[in-house]
Amino acid sequence: MALQPSPTLTTRQEEILARVVEEYVSTGAPVGSKKLVESARIEASASTVRNELAVLEEQGLLMHPHTSAGRVPTEIGYRFYVDQLLERLEPKPAELLLDLSNARSQVDSALLATTEALSQLTHLLALVSAPMEATQVHHIEVLVLQPQLVMVVVITSTGGVSKRLFAFANPVDPGLAEWASEYLNERLAGLHLGPRLLRSRFDEAEVGPREGSFLEELRPAFTDLVETGEQTLYVGGAAGLLDEFRADDLQAYRRLLEVLEQRAALLELMRATLMSKRPFVRMGTELADPGLQSVSLVSAPYGLRHRNLGTVSLLGPTRMDYVKAIDAVRSAAHELSRFVEEMYEE
Repeated sequence: MALQPSPTLTTRQEEILARVVEEYVSTGAPVGSKKLVESARIEASASTVRNELAVLEEQGLLMHPHTSAGRVPTEIGYRFYVDQLLERLEPKPAELLLDLSNARSQVDSALLATTEALSQLTHLLALVSAPMEATQVHHIEVLVLQPQLVMVVVITSTGGVSKRLFAFANPVDPGLAEWASEYLNERLAGLHLGPRLLRSRFDEAEVGPREGSFLEELRPAFTDLVETGEQTLYVGGAAGLLDEFRADDLQAYRRLLEVLEQRAALLELMRATLMSKRPFVRMGTELADPGLQSVSLVSAPYGLRHRNLGTVSLLGPTRMDYVKAIDAVRSAAHELSRFVEEMYEE
């Protein structure tokens, strides 16, 4: 379900809306005109602010909770506020205290360190999808199904199974297939697949012409796995997420825990980021899950200069500090991009 188009606001109305969002995020209490004038330093009288609040409410950006005299942002109000933030992003993200030097060449260590740093900084649920290149090979089988039909089975360390069929013009020697199984397990098992690794294992293979030609035919079973294989999801901060939810958000929290158990659903939420070069925010009805109406996802892509490899995300209540969340995912994505650029080559 898409949100309504953003209304057109005056500069003062934009400022008042922003102050309401920020005050409500900070305190969790409805915000009134008196509070805005006293603490938000808005240069207008309380009566003028009250009129502007009424206009913002008429446009669906604010609402009265119960019988309170103050207002709280609606989903449309949050959306307008976030869109303004995204438009004003500085070219370079703020620095995040994320030290990946100890990770060295271990992608999983870098991703775990990222989730820990993000969750500690924001007290939100941190999600990082691993590059396809982080797929680790557990075992390989090369099987002759018919004289001219070969199947390559690749089992990854997370239990994923990839199967690829290859048709040959002439019958395949079963001994050659058995040799290929042994050779590929020796050369690839236990390693993380990546373009550079595959080139080194296939192009620099010290084998005879017959064996080398056969391996070259089988190469797509591994290059395709890198491009379209499974993604691993790293999660941090689940234990502390409850602290950020109010009592009336507990149903959304329960649903969030259910989604956490379904990693494929979370990856689907984050997948759109792979097509973006900028951070983005999805909230409430935009998440297409009725159980996540009080939840927002803040994401940024990371990867190589011309290709995204994964996403860095924060998932938490709609009433979150979007300034901090957006800065955090941008900075973490920037650091991870620098890390993977040293690891992988196009």
